[in-house]
Amino acid sequence: MHKRRVVVTGIGIVAPNGTTVDTFWDSLCAGKSAAGKLTRFEPKGMPCRLACEVNDFSFEEYVDPKKINRLDRSLLFAISAAKKSLTDSQLNLNKISADRIGVVEGTSVSGLDNTLKSHERFLEIGYKAIKPSNLVTAFCGGGSSEIAIALGIQGQATTICTACSAGNDALAHGKREIEDDVADVMIAGAAEAPIVAGYFAIFAAAGVMTRELNEPTQAMRPFDERRDGFILGEGSAFLVLEEYNHAVSRGAKIYAELAGTGRACDSYHPIALHPEGRGTVRSITMALRDGGVRLDEVDYVNVHGSATASNDSIETLALKHVFGNYAHGFSVSATKPITGHLMGASAALEAAICALSISRSVIPPTINLTNPEAGCDLDYVVDGARPYPVRAALNLNAGFGGKQSAIIFKRVEGA
Repeated sequence: MHKRRVVVTGIGIVAPNGTTVDTFWDSLCAGKSAAGKLTRFEPKGMPCRLACEVNDFSFEEYVDPKKINRLDRSLLFAISAAKKSLTDSQLNLNKISADRIGVVEGTSVSGLDNTLKSHERFLEIGYKAIKPSNLVTAFCGGGSSEIAIALGIQGQATTICTACSAGNDALAHGKREIEDDVADVMIAGAAEAPIVAGYFAIFAAAGVMTRELNEPTQAMRPFDERRDGFILGEGSAFLVLEEYNHAVSRGAKIYAELAGTGRACDSYHPIALHPEGRGTVRSITMALRDGGVRLDEVDYVNVHGSATASNDSIETLALKHVFGNYAHGFSVSATKPITGHLMGASAALEAAICALSISRSVIPPTINLTNPEAGCDLDYVVDGARPYPVRAALNLNAGFGGKQSAIIFKRVEGA
């Protein structure tokens, strides 16, 4: 059977380096990092004291004022970005059957801040100090539920929790629902607010965050021999996925087609990647097959690029394994040094980057890469943003537990 095609018709972003699509994209292409000294709490001697925080953003425009003090920050990000994506798409929800539109959100820890604060209040005062609203804001499915309530969406509201792969996996789920004729529109993305003292301390203790203190914007260095970890970020990105004919019939703006998805597990280690990148290889291969994309059609790859000891070299190895001689024919960029590592939301943010790279014919740069590690010899776009008519863009993300996810976007001719 012929699969129903799925296209991106709206993008909503709330990120440390920009809270509109244009400001986000401009800072990305300019290589302007959002990294700075941590201000959300006192790091108390932690070796990492940097973060990419969302500042100067008002939730009041997007979230019911009565809920702002009750909902976890991650949910506030989710609602805001989802509303932005819907506005960008110019969809009229009144013209869509209630059971033909849904929400799917990805996250890794969801309402973490509220949960930890409730625990602190319980220890200090007792159970009467706990807010009843925490019952609905702290559970993992809270984000998709609150988006559905805010937008009045009566179709499915699903949350996918697959660590740093969650954003890609949410988009993959949305794509399948449209392909299978379950829905015509899916608002899909991810949100995360992990800059919380207790959680931040876990990453610091694990040694996966940079220890650089003096040069925040130069601290995260993917693929560089001096890399020593990532910088934690926060925010959200949502994309409106729409069946192709549905989008064309209403004259929608089309960013790109979400053509292929693939997911696999290393089944190797709770944190470390398999040395041969076997899960990454399988997810890329599946996505290429699902999207009907040839090796020589991929012009751009946005990699996970976490700047950790093993990730970057293994990710490079996996790309070489899959693409062979074509591996040096496409451009690669790691954009987390600019946005920060948003955990589950990173994949959705980087999916938006892939769609924008196609629609705007520009490939964003990898910053802070001056001394590539041996074997990291792909075209990492180190000399600034590169104008290029991208035909297909591949987005890679890896989550704890060996979760690997790949999605592929294609240009829609005439869009």
